Amino acid sequence: MLPTRELGCQGLEVSAIGLGCMGMSQSYGTPDDEESIRTIHRALDLGVTYFDTAEVYGPFTNEKLLGRALKGRRDGVVVATKFGFRIGDDGKQTGTDSRPEHIREVVDASLGRLGLDHIDLLYQHRIDPAVPVEEVVGAVSRLIEAGKVRFVGLSEAGASNIRRAHATHPVSVLQSEYSLWERNLEEEIIPLLRELGIGLTPFSPLGRGFLTGAVRRAEDYPEGDYRRNDPRYKGENFDRNVAAARRVNAVAQSKGAKPGQIALAWLLAKGDDIAPIPGTKRRTYLDENVAAADIRLAPDEVAALDAALPPGSIAGPRYTDAQMAMVDR
Repeated sequence: MLPTRELGCQGLEVSAIGLGCMGMSQSYGTPDDEESIRTIHRALDLGVTYFDTAEVYGPFTNEKLLGRALKGRRDGVVVATKFGFRIGDDGKQTGTDSRPEHIREVVDASLGRLGLDHIDLLYQHRIDPAVPVEEVVGAVSRLIEAGKVRFVGLSEAGASNIRRAHATHPVSVLQSEYSLWERNLEEEIIPLLRELGIGLTPFSPLGRGFLTGAVRRAEDYPEGDYRRNDPRYKGENFDRNVAAARRVNAVAQSKGAKPGQIALAWLLAKGDDIAPIPGTKRRTYLDENVAAADIRLAPDEVAALDAALPPGSIAGPRYTDAQMAMVDR
């Protein structure tokens, strides 16, 4: 069974590796609800206790899917979901919205879709420049008092807003992209999290697929697949990034492991306050990801990986300009 880790100082305990559920409903290929539910059930059997979703995934359908899968198996499970976007009648995002009254509406709707009486971990999906973070976290703290939420999280927040939020109500977790592939948190954010006693749940811990070695060029993915528009999958960026990802293979071969497992083991070796949430909708990849918790990297192996993919070594921005505009850095 998977070991557990405590995130933050408020008693939130999760499996060392969680499951990101977004890709079950959007972004990567064609959804397969039945296989996704089998994958969630397999995760439960393997000791995964942390499941990550959001109202905007689908939108709305991912929460419903997770709710179906967890029916009758809620005990010991940490369900995390997110608010913070305005979603039009056509299902498209039309901007951020973290007004307290909107947060209350979203939480009630999410609880209904999930079929739960409380949300374990509620994240603000993106900082809303129109609403002070103190008001946002204050609204979530009142939901905690009402028994609808247990813990507060932030996603892709910058240092100033993390400090301000934590001063209003203890923040348990930051969710942000972090991996061997994307190390933008190391200089400022991770030291701040440790100063304040906040855990980290890295999403895209496999470098959006590059660290598994199983990637194709942007134009080779079907319409609607996120990777068609990912700058790192395009042109010369793709060629350079494939070459960079190969540097993980030597360590993987020496450990008798797959490159993606080494990427997860590297994250786990970076601190007991880190619990990555690789996303998959297939049991085969889930089994590979969970097995990474059994891999132990020696300090010299961690250092070799650090040197192989140093910060800034990946070609291309991690998001489009419009997406980066919503990252609070």
